[in-house]
Amino acid sequence: MNKTIISTTDAPQAIGTYSQAVRVGDTVYLSGQIPLVPATMQMVEGDIAAQVRQVFENLAAVAKAAGGSLNDCVKVHVFLTDLVNFPVVNQVMAEFFAEPYPARAAIGVAALPRGAEVEVDAIMVLD
Repeated sequence: MNKTIISTTDAPQAIGTYSQAVRVGDTVYLSGQIPLVPATMQMVEGDIAAQVRQVFENLAAVAKAAGGSLNDCVKVHVFLTDLVNFPVVNQVMAEFFAEPYPARAAIGVAALPRGAEVEVDAIMVLD
């Protein structure tokens, strides 16, 4: 298997034993992003919409470093500590994705790293 590690300073650096993304063939697996500001590695300030927006900005930066964009994503997993915030995810996703939208799953979780309320990972396929 030929895998390429994707890394960019435009997204938060890994805070554990993982890569920002891994490309195998035409498929790129983007690791989960929480709402860390890349320059400071601190959580973004603001409400859940600000957190969701930062997460998608981080994912977009990794997708770009891999040679694609969020519109190349075929599957997105959204992890929320409170599923009541799901409508906010829908609203913010519309700012970052164009139709046809990727497949998606929303999962309620008890907690996320650093007290984040949202984390998103994705699978991207490039031509």
